[in-house]
Amino acid sequence: MKVSSWWVSLAWLGLLAIYTWSSLVQGCGPGPGYGFRHRSRKPTPMPYKTYFPKLSENNLGASGRSEGKITRNSERFNELVCNYNPDIIFKDEEKTLADRFMTKRCKDCLNKLAIAVMNHWPGTKLRVTEAWDEDGHHPPDSLHYEGRAVDITTSDRVLDKYGMLAQLAVEAGFDFVYYESKHHVHCSVKADHSVAVEKGGCFPAWARVSVAGGGQKTLASLEPGDRVLALSESGRVVLSRVLLFLHQDHESRSTFLVLTTQDGHRLALTPHHLVFLAPHYELHHSEYQARFASRAKRGDNVLVHGADGRLQPSRIVSISQEERMGVYAPLTEHGTLFVDGVLASSYALIEDHRLAHWAFGPLRLLLSVIQLVRGEGTQGAQVTEAEREHTKTPTHCNTHQKSLRVWGNQKLSSPGVYVNTNTSDRQSNWTSVPINRDIEGGNCDSVRDKVLSVHWYARLLHRLGQICLDPETFHP
Repeated sequence: MKVSSWWVSLAWLGLLAIYTWSSLVQGCGPGPGYGFRHRSRKPTPMPYKTYFPKLSENNLGASGRSEGKITRNSERFNELVCNYNPDIIFKDEEKTLADRFMTKRCKDCLNKLAIAVMNHWPGTKLRVTEAWDEDGHHPPDSLHYEGRAVDITTSDRVLDKYGMLAQLAVEAGFDFVYYESKHHVHCSVKADHSVAVEKGGCFPAWARVSVAGGGQKTLASLEPGDRVLALSESGRVVLSRVLLFLHQDHESRSTFLVLTTQDGHRLALTPHHLVFLAPHYELHHSEYQARFASRAKRGDNVLVHGADGRLQPSRIVSISQEERMGVYAPLTEHGTLFVDGVLASSYALIEDHRLAHWAFGPLRLLLSVIQLVRGEGTQGAQVTEAEREHTKTPTHCNTHQKSLRVWGNQKLSSPGVYVNTNTSDRQSNWTSVPINRDIEGGNCDSVRDKVLSVHWYARLLHRLGQICLDPETFHP
């Protein structure tokens, strides 16, 4: 047991060293979730009437195109979250709480900016004068109608501070910042689903996997420790343990590619996720290369798990797109899994399955050692469905509760965001619950913060990869 404890300590020390080193270069990471873009020089205030980047707000290189107005009665209203950050003052002149509604990405950036403001001007808070607009006070293509834009000032309303406030907003990760008025700074962000490439590749919540015992589960109901059908390096169909979720968020809306095969299989996944493809009808698994799903085309072949239990090729006959709620990316021991009967990789973003599997080796080793030390054998991870149903709480918050357990007993927002957990006040308790129609009446009291759903190790590898790898390796 002493030897095992020594290995656990060594593994943790190694990961801590890597993570500490990466923190020194985290300024290279893109946008929210990667920390502030630290600079060696003192930030320079943004001049009046200038904007960053030097593109129009609706350019794809900035915040991107408008996707249509969101009203309280529209389905997309459920995509908005409420911001109860006590370190931000919301003007809310309409008295409808509209200024607290915004997209998840906008909220993340705003929370980071609130910290930057308090650090730069002690005793001063960030103030939001306008966020989501439901009254039609802006031009038709304004991002305010989608909860993707905010107008901000400082709480003391000292006009001389607004140039620096604009620069701090750039550092906080806003995709477009415009010092457009002497009385406020305008900021906006990309749509949540358009930045999925920064988070990882995924499958939809309703996708199914085959589990031990011959049954099936949706990815939304899958848990770490479950064993799912996968393919080993030798080409054998095996049961592989789910270690964790690289991405898990049942409230995110994403666009999925749907690959339909000649025998009726339908695989839905994000464009930057890896799927095994071959241009010709090949029987041997080694002929199939892991490629971005966006590179798949009609006539390509994938590997499917046939009704007879054998591995067989199947030709893609159509490719379509669907927009769905929920994104899940389970990591298995073998780095592969059959989703809706089609073989796919656990990895995304980098078009090299072997490299990705090797890079996740330390994490797999650490999890295996921890399991060994705790005395949790394979059978310990296999609980019956009856036991699962008995232990689950009958609420819709189950997915988020599982996410919280993976990260321990912490209450999380996004990396670097201050979270006040020392009070029982409901506005400071940011534990996640799903958005529901109770907020249609203008009351967002029931809406809380979402847990950051991308595993830290995946973000770490993405950050290191941007430093060490050829940009051509990443999804375009």
